[in-house]
Amino acid sequence: MNLKTSKTIYWSGAIFISLWFGASGFFELTKNPVVWDITVKLGYPPHFIYILGVAKLLGVAVLLTPNRFLRLKEWVFAGIFFDITFAFFSKLAVLGFAPTVDAIIAFIAISITYIMFRKLYPATYTKAGAEQVVNNFERV
Repeated sequence: MNLKTSKTIYWSGAIFISLWFGASGFFELTKNPVVWDITVKLGYPPHFIYILGVAKLLGVAVLLTPNRFLRLKEWVFAGIFFDITFAFFSKLAVLGFAPTVDAIIAFIAISITYIMFRKLYPATYTKAGAEQVVNNFERV
């Protein structure tokens, strides 16, 4: 797979996820009955729903910022993964299997998007030697 294809898949996924979670965050902040009533039915308190809405909108802003905030994007991907996981299991426990289809679709979309993110921005790890660790402490 070439770079252009990876970028196209990544940005398509990022836009799709951003529209999905941006709308969800907006609906949570505006108490839209479609989202709000289901979330309350799942047992989540109102203050948590507002916090979740703000976090989703901030995450969307980070996700759509090109070539910046790469470490923060990792956190956004993790947050979206946890949100989807909790939504899936909450819906499964309270509403049954059928309403979990959206969480399954979201999980597939975020997984593919994250894989493309890693192809475009590979994580590099270096082994810190004892001398490097000491120098890092000296800078503090």
